[in-house]
Amino acid sequence: MEEEPSLEDIRRAHRRIEPFIHRTPILTSTTIDRMTGGTIFFKCENLQKAGAFKIRGACNAVFSLSDDEAKRGVATHSSGNHAAALALAAQWRGIPAHVVMPETAPRVKKLAVAGYGAEIVFCKPTLESRERALAEVVARTGAAVVHPYDDLRVITGQGTAAIELLDQVQDLDLVLAPGAA
Repeated sequence: MEEEPSLEDIRRAHRRIEPFIHRTPILTSTTIDRMTGGTIFFKCENLQKAGAFKIRGACNAVFSLSDDEAKRGVATHSSGNHAAALALAAQWRGIPAHVVMPETAPRVKKLAVAGYGAEIVFCKPTLESRERALAEVVARTGAAVVHPYDDLRVITGQGTAAIELLDQVQDLDLVLAPGAA
């Protein structure tokens, strides 16, 4: 991926997904404020639909597709949160979702993905196996790939949490978000 989303791209994504997502609350903790010597605000994306911020990116990707692209469905590989989010977003749009999951994925994640109506294809728990299985699914279905993190539509959708945060809390000095290790 070579592009980076602009602020306007993120605002456009927010307008696109706003009817589908929760505007998650901001919580504070006097104990943590006292420990850090600052005022800390927590954007509670754990209260988001599908249980994680991942719905933002998946929803943006699904609703960014043309009608012609969408009719063939979407496909991804994921162990859980992105898989569930993509399955739910596809359900909202009324299109098929195909998810490649490692056979070792947590049972609760498998149940969530199936519960949102996605076809699950299981694979060995390696990146090579996931990518190979995803390529086979796409060859079979013609579905549009929505990569769990290396997709501008997904990244732009995830950025909508920051748009809300900046609207909910004024004059922030710093925004920290967890990253992959």
